Amino acid sequence: MRTGRTEATGPSRATRRRFLEAAAIAGAAGLAAPADAAPASDEAKGKGTAAWPLGLTTYMFKQYDLAQTLAMAKRVDVRRICLRSNLLPLDATAEQIAAAMTQVKTAGCEVYGGGVIYMRKPDDVDRAFDHCRAAGYKLISASIAPDLLPRVEEKVRAHDIRVAIHNHGPGDTYYPTPQAILEKVRRFDPRIGVCHDTGHTLRAGVDPAEATRACGERLHDVHLKDVDAAAAGGHSVELGRGVMDIPAFLDALRAIGYSGVLGVEYEKHMDDLLPGLAECVGYARGVLDGMNRGA
Repeated sequence: MRTGRTEATGPSRATRRRFLEAAAIAGAAGLAAPADAAPASDEAKGKGTAAWPLGLTTYMFKQYDLAQTLAMAKRVDVRRICLRSNLLPLDATAEQIAAAMTQVKTAGCEVYGGGVIYMRKPDDVDRAFDHCRAAGYKLISASIAPDLLPRVEEKVRAHDIRVAIHNHGPGDTYYPTPQAILEKVRRFDPRIGVCHDTGHTLRAGVDPAEATRACGERLHDVHLKDVDAAAAGGHSVELGRGVMDIPAFLDALRAIGYSGVLGVEYEKHMDDLLPGLAECVGYARGVLDGMNRGA
């Protein structure tokens, strides 16, 4: 758990300020553009609006139970969640899975996928897909030993469940970046693709926007995270307070026609998550609104 409040300086501060100033100018001028207004960048023209639904990844809720997690999701008005094993264990019974799904639905939320799920041996693959089928997931965020990819492909084809392999930055032997994932999955079913964790991409010294463009239709999931340094020691911070150029990343998503969920991830002050999470969600919504207004 990282609890230091490191304030980033430099280009990302300028990016945050530039976005907020542009949004304020647009508002002052009364630019109430329609939801399908033309995007701001030339690259993104004709690619539609920045209208991805926000979601919550759930590693950041590892100190909370499902009821507490759903309560926070409602507080920030984000109703899509990706359930990790800290909230619904992989060995949960059918009755426990059904009870959890009822709890989610009763809270007015919905599950858009499961994970990150680790698959290091064949039994892990079987267990992961059995669990996800029972829970009704159509998307798995995963970390998979490369030699298991043929077995994963068999499961994907049998059950029509997409698999998004998650990059974990410099310490990840197999998948430090989205590009590393692409190199390993190119020959497999296109339903096996990338879960792009932007914070870990930055920690590996790679531009998230550039990595996104490389993914194209193989991008199945996004974990939107900011960090205080584009280096291995970078720590998670509130969106917009770190070194990531978030508007440029979202422009890249729009340019490739990404149609999935934009999963917000925040791993700072995880024992008191709500204030920082609320700031992240608010910032993400502000950027998206600014893009759609042409700010």
